[in-house]
Amino acid sequence: MSSVRVVPETELMSGEQLSADDAWHTVRRYGLVHLLATAFVRFRYGDGFSHARAFALQLALAAVPLVIAGAGLASALGAESFAEVVARTVVAISPGSSDSLLTEVLNGPPDEGSERAEIVVVLGLATAFAAATSAFAQLERGANRIYGTKRDRQALRKYGRAAVLTATAGVAMAVGLLLIVAGEPFGEAMEQVYRWGDGAEEVWDALRWPVGMAALVVAVTLLFEHAPRRRQPGLSWLAVGATVTVLAWLVGSGLLALYVVAAAGFGDTYGPLTAVMALLLWANVTGIALLAGLALAAQLEAVRAGRPDPLLPDSDDDGIPDDLDEHPGSPAR
Repeated sequence: MSSVRVVPETELMSGEQLSADDAWHTVRRYGLVHLLATAFVRFRYGDGFSHARAFALQLALAAVPLVIAGAGLASALGAESFAEVVARTVVAISPGSSDSLLTEVLNGPPDEGSERAEIVVVLGLATAFAAATSAFAQLERGANRIYGTKRDRQALRKYGRAAVLTATAGVAMAVGLLLIVAGEPFGEAMEQVYRWGDGAEEVWDALRWPVGMAALVVAVTLLFEHAPRRRQPGLSWLAVGATVTVLAWLVGSGLLALYVVAAAGFGDTYGPLTAVMALLLWANVTGIALLAGLALAAQLEAVRAGRPDPLLPDSDDDGIPDDLDEHPGSPAR
């Protein structure tokens, strides 16, 4: 349950109520360190960690069938060589001793023909889309609690919007993540299977980072603007939180990769499930980065509206905000 103050919708404010300062000037005036500290308080008391874990589970459930569907699509189209590229890429980015399990899952039984591949594609894409829709619906709930909004949209509107975000922001996010996380092994797999040459690989390596970053920025911007149940401010006010989200995700993903590779016994502990555990950890990092960025955007808007304190008052320190407590100001129980 959220116990943070509601962030006023500054788009509805006018005149002397709303400063004309731009977002970066407000950040400098308030202090970046102070803003980050109060944004973390908003994230924590808005139950950001719990909602990030729920989002991560749904994201992981979407990622696995999507990869399998990609391999099945290549097989259904008769592009066995591209299916090999997909398999090589997935195996290359998976840690530990899960290579044989992943190869078996991606390739499947060898003699069931294209009919099986078509079924894999349909079921995989449908499962991935449903899980991703549920993930973005969960993101709305987390965003609403961070902004202090007590209720989500009605079910049809909530999941309908989540489905649209899946088809737009979700696709952009998938492209960005794949280019950045799997871009290098994908290029190597293309070189091994298609022999596309060193020149093409150099062009690929040069383009994948800016294109991947641009796709991530587009995805995060769409999510920040349309996920919460409120009228959001201009994009310049969301850009601060979106920038922190992308940077936090890059740093967190890099540190997680180092941990999975360098940690003694990580692969030995989980064996064939190493890739699954790494995926769950990475999805959790992604959820925390998204909701932490939303908390920063929310806190920046709250500061802009003159409400810098993110917490509801609790005068007796009993853990129940005064507006929910039947006896505010009484001694702590």
